[in-house]
This record gives sequence, C-alpha cells and structure tokens, in this order.
Amino acid sequence: MTTTATTYYATLDSPLGELLLTGDGSGALTSLSVPGQRGGRTVRPDWRHAPGAFRDAEAQLRAYFAGEVKDFDLVLRTDGTDFRERIWAALDSVPYGATTTYGALAAATGASRAAVRAVGGAVGANPLLIVRPCHRVIGADGSLTGYAGGLDRKQRLLTLEGAL
Repeated sequence: MTTTATTYYATLDSPLGELLLTGDGSGALTSLSVPGQRGGRTVRPDWRHAPGAFRDAEAQLRAYFAGEVKDFDLVLRTDGTDFRERIWAALDSVPYGATTTYGALAAATGASRAAVRAVGGAVGANPLLIVRPCHRVIGADGSLTGYAGGLDRKQRLLTLEGAL
C-alpha cells in the first residue's frame, strides 16, 4: 500500500498575479508558482487549503514586493536530482539586486563548462520561483533569457530589485 503525503496550499495576490504556495505540512514551502508558469503547479482536488500554514511566507513575500525585504527566511523543501539540488542551492547565494550567468552557476557548483545547458534546465525546473531567485540568472551576453514565469515577470522582479 502506497501512502501519499497531503499537499497543503494557499494563494496570495501579488504584483505578478495570484501566487500558489504549497507545502507538505511540516512547515516547509515546497513550491511557489505564478499563473501560466511553464511547469508550474495547479491546485488538485486532493490538496488541502490551509492559508494559516503559509503566514510567514505570505508576510515575507508581501514585504519583498513592497521593497522592505531582500532575503527570505523560510524553510524550503524540494525534491530534485542531486545535480538540480546543487544548482538550486547555488541560486540561494545570488544576492538581491545582483545577477549571475548560467556559466557562473556551473562554475560555482563544480559543473563543467559543457554542463551549462543542464544548468539552464535545472534553473528552469526550480519549483520555488521568487524565493529561490532563478530570476537573477541571465544570459552571458546580459540578455534576459528563459524564465518559467515569463520574461515580463523576470524583468519586473529584476527591476524591483534594482538589477535593471
């Protein structure tokens, strides 16, 4: 018999549209999706609506959009390959208001230069938009490339942070 963990969720209005936050009941945030996100999550019938479980995340996200918070202090839990987890952890070290490149992320995680495309795939699969700042990764030529939430949202986030 297989037991499936319950997924808890809440939604939050934001300047980027209605955010969907999910967790596993342990207090950890397991995903943050924006409307229309490539690979983003959508509410399923077996999920439990539990807005109280996300009060800290909601407060920090509101403060972030108001320009009052630069770093999130949240418990995050993801389930990716070892490679993806390394890349996602490296995203956490990209400071507010700064950008990095896929090549720099590869180097920071010990991945080969040839792994840049795989790094891009890992960044694109980040389940925690905004709080795990994949929007801070840009092309080597400075262009705004690939963002699962849409390039317009990436530009808005980087503008909010003063990186553009």
